[in-house]
Amino acid sequence: MKQLLPLLLLAAPALADPPDIVATEAVRQGDDWRVSVTLLHPDTGWEHYADGWRVEAEDGTVLGTRVLVHPHETEQPFTRALSGASIPEGTTRIFIRARCLVDGWNEDRIAYDLP
Repeated sequence: MKQLLPLLLLAAPALADPPDIVATEAVRQGDDWRVSVTLLHPDTGWEHYADGWRVEAEDGTVLGTRVLVHPHETEQPFTRALSGASIPEGTTRIFIRARCLVDGWNEDRIAYDLP
């Protein structure tokens, strides 16, 4: 069994750090919002990269999702925007949750107070 332990450890999936949300900005555009999010993630290529983020209401309702379709190994941190986010009238705070291809949606989310 002692000989198998090193092999089992090598076979375990490598978990990288989850995407960090380092900045958020939201701008009202008519009835909708344009939300920009800056992520930092140790992308390693097509097999493991930050592949999205979403805007949530306080209760977890998803208000919009920005899909990221390629890795950003040489562009860290990087900012992408989502236009047309439908945020209910009277909402004063939204939450941003990031995702990576391997580890899925982060448990933690970041609060952002709307201007």
